[in-house]
Amino acid sequence: MRPQLEDSADRDRRTNDRFPLENALRYRFLEAKNPAPAGTGQTLNMSSTGMLLKVQLPLPVGQKIEVSVDWPAQLNDHCGLKLVALGKVIRSSAEQAAVSIDKYDFRTRATKALEVAANASAL
Repeated sequence: MRPQLEDSADRDRRTNDRFPLENALRYRFLEAKNPAPAGTGQTLNMSSTGMLLKVQLPLPVGQKIEVSVDWPAQLNDHCGLKLVALGKVIRSSAEQAAVSIDKYDFRTRATKALEVAANASAL
């Protein structure tokens, strides 16, 4: 008896589970010649090696990118966290982009008052 071959549509190529996580994000491109363009969006799903983003414009495939995601958990129930991931845009359309994650780190998020003050001093 011959083993039944799986249809490629039936196989999931991903080796890491993706989790539906819809959180606000900011991104900026690394290695840009001019001031690094930046934007905002939302995560659609994530794994430890990649994320799918909802974006307003197509992102350049192959470009190195830093993505900061507002994380739903807090440190010691008081301090907001963000996930900062470095990676590369591997696929992009008008509304979505897939980013591979090469490296990531959790950082504390500034409070709104600190963010407003920082933005005001930058002007």
